[in-house]
Amino acid sequence: MSALSIIIADDHPLFRGALRQAIAGMEGEHDITEAGDFAAAHHAAENNPSADLMLLDLAMPGVSGFSGLMALRAEFPNLPVVIVSASDDSATVHRALQLGASGFISKSSGIEDIRLAIKAVLDGDIATPPGYQGAVESDPESADLINRLRTLTPQQSRVLGMLAEGLLNKQIAYELGVSEATIKAHVSAILLKLNVDSRTQAVIQLGKINTTMVA
Repeated sequence: MSALSIIIADDHPLFRGALRQAIAGMEGEHDITEAGDFAAAHHAAENNPSADLMLLDLAMPGVSGFSGLMALRAEFPNLPVVIVSASDDSATVHRALQLGASGFISKSSGIEDIRLAIKAVLDGDIATPPGYQGAVESDPESADLINRLRTLTPQQSRVLGMLAEGLLNKQIAYELGVSEATIKAHVSAILLKLNVDSRTQAVIQLGKINTTMVA
């Protein structure tokens, strides 16, 4: 039986250690890759095309809330992504699942609960925090926005996340290794898909679904 390949993407070394401990208690061999920011997480996904699972923190350097999840799910559709976050209210869990997460683990979970959640996702189930009863998007505008966000390409999702970080077109072009004209084209497409007129409005729209993330 081949080793289980799991990517742990979290900017807190202590919590990465807790996740590693949870995985270590599972049966079989484990090949674990750690990433401390979104760029490293993306790189790890590229370098591990056969990875079995990614554990992704919502609040980490280089990404704004759900934009990282959207980009990874669009670019690596065969890689299950489980969100790990201290923001574990029903709305956040629901939106993560709507945007393609294969599960959600609260950072307040114990080691055994984390282990059980990982096992559930590896077995093909959807893992949610204990007590989560599901949710329905009560705001029609937010539901429409989520549907619009799901139409963004992987690169557009990354660009939107970088816009939310306050980066200029030139800086985004440098980070992604493309021309500034390409970024301008991506921004125009994002504005069209989100039905807004400016970069600022696009960032505001993204913020509407990003509940306040804590470390």
